[in-house]
Amino acid sequence: MFDYDAERLRALITEVTHSNVSPETWTWLGEKLSSDDNALINTAFAMMPRKTGKSNILISKDQISKIDHVKPGFIVENWTIDRLGRLCLLLHIDPKNQEQYIKTIENLFLAAEVSELVALYSFLPILAYPELWKLRCAEGIRSNIGLVLEAIMYHNSYPEKCLDEKAWNQLILKAFFTDKDIIRIPGIDERANAELALTLTDYAHERWAAKRKINPFLWRFTSKFLDESLIDDLKKVLFEGSLREMQAAALTLVQSGSASALELLKTYPELLSAITNNELNWTSLAVDLDN
Repeated sequence: MFDYDAERLRALITEVTHSNVSPETWTWLGEKLSSDDNALINTAFAMMPRKTGKSNILISKDQISKIDHVKPGFIVENWTIDRLGRLCLLLHIDPKNQEQYIKTIENLFLAAEVSELVALYSFLPILAYPELWKLRCAEGIRSNIGLVLEAIMYHNSYPEKCLDEKAWNQLILKAFFTDKDIIRIPGIDERANAELALTLTDYAHERWAAKRKINPFLWRFTSKFLDESLIDDLKKVLFEGSLREMQAAALTLVQSGSASALELLKTYPELLSAITNNELNWTSLAVDLDN
């Protein structure tokens, strides 16, 4: 049903929610937490911002640590209070009746406006019956709403853990197509696969043909699958690319562990030295790209 201690997480989220709302708002929300009335839950979910406001939540380091201990990687500290209140509401829905539980949450998705969709998609890692939300997640990936895509991609462990390879690859492609911050997507190294590497390489060639820039992080997805053709592509990046592109190509070559890749990189001793001394890595490259 759950892949974590749901009772413990519910208690933690309830505690943080309670401390972030007024007594009057908590009384209103508390009346809804024990309800199994779909209409009442739908109304409360929609009304949440009007009752709680949209300020950023206040949460202690201890509470952050406890939440991460129960559900590793689940991050709420930058949320607004209405989003947290919605999570608190959903965590109190009884999941024992699977059909009713799924129907209740699906109805929320079907009626949701943008901020509600953002909340619901960010809740995917903590919903009961995680395997049953794959199609809903895949539908969200097809969205053209940037905030919805970011809710699915950024610091959301659900895609990494639950999507099949085809859906995962679509998410990564969509991230590049919509210029998302790739490094904020969990599992990008763990879920790398040959089909994705090939597709991204084709995409890079299309961008080159159109004389358009390529996100340097694209090459990161190819490091485990380097062949002569890909090494030639990286050689082109090293010869013609910007400094950031060259750095990404160098990191890819090192990460591959390929003898021919490392031999190529020896002709760029400054890049090789920076990587060897840990002055250059994917994290530092991401920081530089943001500045």
